[in-house]
Amino acid sequence: MIISSPYKRAIKSATPFAKTISKEIIKDERLSERVLSSKDHSNWLEMLEDSFTELDLCYPGGESSKQAMNRGITVIEDVLTCSSNHIMLVTHGNLMALMIKHFQPSFGFKQWHQLSNPDVYSLVFEDYIPKIQRIWID
Repeated sequence: MIISSPYKRAIKSATPFAKTISKEIIKDERLSERVLSSKDHSNWLEMLEDSFTELDLCYPGGESSKQAMNRGITVIEDVLTCSSNHIMLVTHGNLMALMIKHFQPSFGFKQWHQLSNPDVYSLVFEDYIPKIQRIWID
């Protein structure tokens, strides 16, 4: 099963693998990119860093880290109830970082900043305990 953000670049990233394994890509709005603010800000990077520390911080027209994290986690909660053992989620760096942070609170702005594009992490639950590992090789 492949579930992706409906954004074109996410679908484009998922398509080669989907073709290889002959699976359809399921689009899910909950995996859409997080909007930090509805306005452009020259200090957006500083704003983003602050949002990793203050999870409830919400800029006008944007979404707090906690809101985005919860949105992404609902996808994981849903797929944990399905019968498929291997599920690929395709999302955007900021949301992915926040989803990882949910399970590994030490994952923060610094780790987000070190993500490559693309990047791949594995999330495996062993006895209900999440194990997260970066599996992308640059």
